Amino acid sequence: MVLNLTTIQTMALAVIVLYLGKTINNTFKFLKENCIPDAVTGGTLFSILTLIGHETGILSFGFEDTLRDVFMIAFFTTVGFSASIKLLKKAGLPVLMFLIAAVALAVLQNVFGVAMAKFLHINLLIGLATGSLATTGGPGTAGAFGPIIEAVGAGQAEGATMVAMATATYALIAGSIIAGPICKRLINKHNLLDKKNENDLFESTGGKVEMLSAKRILPSGFQVVIAMGVGSLISNFLSSLGMVLPPYIGAMFAASIMRNLSDYSGKFEIDLDIISVIGSFTLAMFLSMTLMSFRLWELKELALPLILMLLGQTVLMGVFAYFVTFNLTGRDYDAAVMTGGHCGCGFGTTPKALANMEALTEKYLPSPKAFFVIPIVGGLFIDFFNAAIITFFINLVK
Repeated sequence: MVLNLTTIQTMALAVIVLYLGKTINNTFKFLKENCIPDAVTGGTLFSILTLIGHETGILSFGFEDTLRDVFMIAFFTTVGFSASIKLLKKAGLPVLMFLIAAVALAVLQNVFGVAMAKFLHINLLIGLATGSLATTGGPGTAGAFGPIIEAVGAGQAEGATMVAMATATYALIAGSIIAGPICKRLINKHNLLDKKNENDLFESTGGKVEMLSAKRILPSGFQVVIAMGVGSLISNFLSSLGMVLPPYIGAMFAASIMRNLSDYSGKFEIDLDIISVIGSFTLAMFLSMTLMSFRLWELKELALPLILMLLGQTVLMGVFAYFVTFNLTGRDYDAAVMTGGHCGCGFGTTPKALANMEALTEKYLPSPKAFFVIPIVGGLFIDFFNAAIITFFINLVK
């Protein structure tokens, strides 16, 4: 029996799957502490149910998921609005150094993924699916680039989307597990608690609280739509040059241009708080619609290679954080906390990074510097750079 759902029914089911994931996350402490997105939990469970239905022949689903791509492009458009040159300049050297570390890691994750695929004699694009699009990028980027890799592979990279999402989900947990031991060793080995300068703190600034209203919300929604429209023209032009690009690249560029025009001209405002809310909504819908339509039965042949590649990526993350991130960010206590944060956003998401750092600072000392730097790089800039890195590697190995 095949149950074919319309666009509206698919969206409604995606919301139900989201709430299912939220209920499960609130029930199991392990999932909540590891910052597993509701969409990942609910979508994965639903895909397991569809696997059972497929294997038993009882029930399978057909989804009309046209709006999934709209939600995906809308989410990455909101990311583009955060790419402010003015902010990067103002943030200074600590942000720049961590950004260099994050970009270098993203490149190495892709090199390692492709190398492992070659060693295991599987398609190089499958190896790329375990790279920075899933690790540094997290579930959102994994879900966006997975179908592109499958399309580029022309039948040779089937299951790439599921490999990417499985990697991203694994990274959310593993990034938390390795952060604590790495940071503890750094702190103890270098006596960082004794060297911590309590006066060298970044002060947090409180923002003005403004009531929500249509007057405040509508301009942000319209700005996202305009950026998506202009971005589609940019993407079409770049694609006409023969480049393999995700459909949201143009929208990210358009949003970035609008953000910097706002910063330097002062003619209009970009309300990042509202933009962020739009981003959270569209990401949740995109992830839920992507995960619940997984065909897990296509992963059978990739099980063992995937395990080996995931273990390899974990070792790479740990070694890089210990030897590179810590040294680049200052070799002090704040650098150790940022190293733990990098295990989160370099192997998961920015909320995961913040959770890692919160656990560390509760055990040791506060680190306002780390809580200033990580969200700027992990939440604003790295997605922009990572998209370019992934696009380069896809065109390189296709």
